[in-house]
Amino acid sequence: MTEVDPTNKMAKTFVWIAWIIGLALLMFVFQDVLDEQYNPNSRPERRLTDSGQAEVILDQNRQGHYVARGTINETPVTFLLDTGATQVSIPAHIAEQLGLVAQGSYRVQTANGSVTVYKTDIAQLSLGNIFLYNVAAHINPAMKTDEILLGMSALKQVDFYQTGKQLILRDPL
Repeated sequence: MTEVDPTNKMAKTFVWIAWIIGLALLMFVFQDVLDEQYNPNSRPERRLTDSGQAEVILDQNRQGHYVARGTINETPVTFLLDTGATQVSIPAHIAEQLGLVAQGSYRVQTANGSVTVYKTDIAQLSLGNIFLYNVAAHINPAMKTDEILLGMSALKQVDFYQTGKQLILRDPL
């Protein structure tokens, strides 16, 4: 009968544990890399112009979109800037977390078809050092993402232009 060497068994166990820890560390590191590629604006660059205007500079992500961290009513959120969207569009599960109140319903046409949304108002919205107040928005129960579409109801309140792979937003005086 063959006896199992306990030190050999323990060595194999430690090798397995080392591999598992190594793979977990790699996943942790590469998840940060993937997150940065999707949202290169987790801390948007902000500055003041010579005339004192607040300015935010956003970098495109790998898909060519502008995704950035900001706040709604001082709660951190992630925005996907969308000049094709008439309103700021908030997924229902995020609106609930933000404590936004749904008012009247109406139908809108989206890229995924017609959907019923609910009017709401955002008391304060910020992106970097730009603050907007009383922004019209809607709550969209059909949206399942964790990003809020930052549409023209907010973007029309700022000056913005694209240069290269950057979008510059400026608070008008």
